[in-house]
Amino acid sequence: MSTVTQARADPHRRPRTLLDRVARYALLALGWCLIVVGVPGALLPGHLGLPFLIAGLIIVLRTSLHARRQFIGLQRRHPKVIFPIRRLLRREPEVFPVAWQQLLRFERMIVPKRWRMARRWRRRMLDRPRR
Repeated sequence: MSTVTQARADPHRRPRTLLDRVARYALLALGWCLIVVGVPGALLPGHLGLPFLIAGLIIVLRTSLHARRQFIGLQRRHPKVIFPIRRLLRREPEVFPVAWQQLLRFERMIVPKRWRMARRWRRRMLDRPRR
């Protein structure tokens, strides 16, 4: 028996009331609004929409079973794209390592190899003797 079937068959689970359904749909609407605001903002320089996008994803993925299944399907089809998002969705997100990894990936896509600076900066910082 799957987890979803067990949850539906649980005799101790209280039936959903109208207020529960309204609250769930309100949360879903709020989550989708945050995602819609966050996507264009995340694509702009500075990535200021990323917190909105992550907050919207958290809300939608916690309230919608269908959205969770779609997210898992995307994760299986495009693991390199979804993995940084999954790292930011954790309880204690690794923001700086994810941002650094995305900077290096962006630099590799856009900048010619001889002009790449981020890798050289990191190596200089790590190779410098610490006081």
